[in-house]
Amino acid sequence: MKIAKQVAVVTGAASGLGEASARFLAAAGATVIVVDLDTAGAEQVAAEIDGVACGCDVSDAKSTETALATAFEACGQPRILVNCAGVAVAERIVGRDGPMPLAEFQRVININLVGTFNVMRLVAAGMGGVAPLDASGERGVIVNTASVAAFEGQIGQAAYSASKGGVVALTLQAAREFAAMGIRVMTIAPGLIDTPMLQGMSDEVRTSLASQIPFPKRFGEPGEYARLVGHIVENQMLNGDVIRLDGAIRMQPR
Repeated sequence: MKIAKQVAVVTGAASGLGEASARFLAAAGATVIVVDLDTAGAEQVAAEIDGVACGCDVSDAKSTETALATAFEACGQPRILVNCAGVAVAERIVGRDGPMPLAEFQRVININLVGTFNVMRLVAAGMGGVAPLDASGERGVIVNTASVAAFEGQIGQAAYSASKGGVVALTLQAAREFAAMGIRVMTIAPGLIDTPMLQGMSDEVRTSLASQIPFPKRFGEPGEYARLVGHIVENQMLNGDVIRLDGAIRMQPR
């Protein structure tokens, strides 16, 4: 699918991977619906890329349905969805103060996994009703975001690893289900990307983490994620799989 002249939804688009993806897609000619819980941040990014801001909590059904319906009315039906909204919590299942609060685990699952599913179901429902773009019957593309933690969860990453593992497991299932509608589903599993989450760490910790990456020995850049999103959208044979974007890192237990 060509990106130009399409409508795209990007969640978590006020910063990090989502912002980079929104900017990349807009530069390639798409009209981007910038979704984020940070409404002010979404409005700023949308203004800079001539997109439409959509402030909502992706883990809340009603909030998301209402916000997306308004955005779709303004922009038209999206054919591209990039799910980047997510949070990370570092906490052991059983720590010094006892078991991890269940509410913390549930919050991460709700945002990272339920939120991904929520937006995917709403956008895919509309995608399935638009006209095919070509003789193959393609109608749309969905790109979800997992993490290498889905495969090599570190100590303290129980909630994050479980949420991203769920996104990985959803990939092939959704691709098989949506095949009849001409919708492809892919997932990117980033390694250490230089987003605000890593930028808040000390230089010592950042240097230590970067040294674990076989090659290149540096953090990935959000723009590299965004360019991969663009390739997935345009390469019709990419479907139902997970691509690691990690410089060959395999995370150690801690």
